[in-house]
Amino acid sequence: MYAAGFTTAFGAHGIAANLGGFSEDAVTSLLVLGGLLALYDGAEVLLKPVFGSLADRIGGKPVLLGGLIAFAGASALYAFADSPGWLWAARLGQGAAASAFSPSASAMVARLNPAARRGRAFGSYGFYKSIGYTLGPLLGGVLVWGGGLRLLFTVMALCAAVVALWAALAVPAVPPLPRARQTVADLVRRLADRSFLAPTAALAAATAALSVGVGFLPVSGAAAGLGTVATGAAVSVLAATAAVVQPRAGRALDGGRLTTRTGLLAGLLITAVGLAAAMLPGPVGVLLAAAFIGTGTGLITPLGFAALAAATPEERMGQTMGSAELGRELGDAGGPLLVAAVATVSTLTTGYAALAALLAVAPLCALTLRARTAQPAE
Repeated sequence: MYAAGFTTAFGAHGIAANLGGFSEDAVTSLLVLGGLLALYDGAEVLLKPVFGSLADRIGGKPVLLGGLIAFAGASALYAFADSPGWLWAARLGQGAAASAFSPSASAMVARLNPAARRGRAFGSYGFYKSIGYTLGPLLGGVLVWGGGLRLLFTVMALCAAVVALWAALAVPAVPPLPRARQTVADLVRRLADRSFLAPTAALAAATAALSVGVGFLPVSGAAAGLGTVATGAAVSVLAATAAVVQPRAGRALDGGRLTTRTGLLAGLLITAVGLAAAMLPGPVGVLLAAAFIGTGTGLITPLGFAALAAATPEERMGQTMGSAELGRELGDAGGPLLVAAVATVSTLTTGYAALAALLAVAPLCALTLRARTAQPAE
């Protein structure tokens, strides 16, 4: 399951980071590049809740294996065809396949671990995904430099196939549980409950900040006179920091040293500080932003998923994880859009400030409310 998390992260960032620079025959304009990037995310937005519900109905393992096999097939499609038209089909297929094995893997992490160990389990799952995010652009660039996009897609196909075989042999079956009939109104009430909305909103905010950091910190670095290697290293600091923090945050939650509410609020505030640090001029601002954003998102991710798992009936775990992943995808798209929109009418610094203010609202309101409730007691 952890390897499946690595595969989806490596597949998303390894290809996306190298489409524009090494595929002039297929990517003929920025519009085409945007379309190829949107295909993957668009498929995830539409299909993750669907496959999450399917995992509840037939069990997580078949959906996990089916998604990995489909990802291998979609990757092999372009590896063998090597034409611009098939590149579109391959990216759409990869996004649809990732929509299957990503939420089913999250649901199985929750189902296969007792409540007292879910923080650690989701921290480890997030660690391997962060490794995929970190290594994806680097290894993808090396592979494309050595053999073009076909080699990268070939490695993606082999990676997914190996993980599928490994999962088939090593991952235990998680049979579906009996479920009471659920109406649309029941689903709406459950997804509108604070126990779902609060962690999902925090996860969406973290993903928004992460996406902005990966996409816009290189722009700030270039403006500060940093070269491509240095700006790439700054982005790696962000992902590596998140990878280091996530397992520790999960263990702190399981050990009772950190509560979900405190961790999520602290994560949002630290992430907002990171976005504010991006406003500072020069390389120092870029590195501080990467470190703080990585720390904040590393706190939020395992705690958010653990909170969702704790508040969800076992038989509805896939549906909840799929819907939460939808929230993350919306944050992934919404954060860069907000920063870009504000930067268009003002400056990139103002764009960072806008997202930082948005993320800081919840923790600052919570601190203000706590101070007001504590004052009469004194």
